[in-house]
Amino acid sequence: MLKTFLATVFISLSFISYSQRLHIGVFGGAAAYNGDLTSKIFPKKVTNAVIGGSLNYELTDNIMLRGQLSYAVVGGADRYSDKADLRARNLSFESRIYEGSLVGEYYLLDLYSHRFTPYLFAGLAMYHHNPYTYSPNGQQKIYLRPLKTEGQGLPGYAEREIESNLQWAIPVGGGIKYAVTDNLHIGLELGIRKLFTDYLDDVSGEYADPADLLNRVSPQAVAYSYRGDELPGGDPVSPGKGNFRGSPKYKDLYYFTGLHLTYRINLGGKTRERERRFGKDTRLGCPPSVN
Repeated sequence: MLKTFLATVFISLSFISYSQRLHIGVFGGAAAYNGDLTSKIFPKKVTNAVIGGSLNYELTDNIMLRGQLSYAVVGGADRYSDKADLRARNLSFESRIYEGSLVGEYYLLDLYSHRFTPYLFAGLAMYHHNPYTYSPNGQQKIYLRPLKTEGQGLPGYAEREIESNLQWAIPVGGGIKYAVTDNLHIGLELGIRKLFTDYLDDVSGEYADPADLLNRVSPQAVAYSYRGDELPGGDPVSPGKGNFRGSPKYKDLYYFTGLHLTYRINLGGKTRERERRFGKDTRLGCPPSVN
C-alpha cells in the first residue's frame, strides 16, 4: 500500500513536468514525538534527525503541490520525565519513521515578486513505524509490537486490537520561504503529523495481567510491559491489570522542523512567459536586459 501511494505521488508529478514549474528539493532538520513517554516540545535528549527529498510542482504562483519521502527517528523515555510516577514506570521507545506525503503549499506572497513569504501546507501522508526499546544493558534491540505489552489481540482484551505498522497521517504546518533566485528557494518550516493511533510509542491504556502475558506471549513480554524493577530501589511488582499505564485520551503525534531547499528545473526546454519584477535572468534584484 505504501509503495502504491508513493508511486502515484511521483508518477503524477512526472506527467506534469513538461515546463519550468517542476522543482526538486531536499529537506533536513529535527524530529520528535508527543505522547505517553514525553510531552515536551523537542525534548533535548530524545530529539533526533529527519532527512527527505521532494518533487514540487507549481499549480499557480501561490500554490505548490509537493510530494516528499522522509526518514526520521523519534523516541521518548520516562527517565527524562519531571514526574516521579512516570520515572518509576521506566518505559522507553524509539521508532524509525518512513513517510511518503503529498501536500499542498499556499504562499501568501508571490515569490517571483517578493523575497520572503509565509506559507502554509496540509495534505495526506502514509508512514511505517515499528517501536522498539533496548535491553537493560543497552546491547539488544527489542521490538515491542510482538510482545503485546498491553494485551493487544489476546483473549480478554477485545478492545485492544493489533494495529498495522503502516498508518495514515495528516501533515499540517507552515513556515517562511526565501527566494535566493527565481529558481532557488529555501524555507524554514514546522510540520505536525496528526495520527490515528495511540500506539506509536507502544503505550496507550492499562496494564495487562502479567500472568496473561507470561502464559500467552513470553517472559520477555512481562519484562518489557513494566520496567520499574530495573531501577535501583524500584518496585519489583507490576501494577497489574486495570492500572494506569498510559492515557488513551489523545492520539500520539510526531513532528519535523527544518530547512527545505528547492531548485526549479526545466525538463521541457520551454521558458515561462511572464513579467518578473526581478528580471528574466532569474537573479533577484537584477533588471531585465536592454537591447
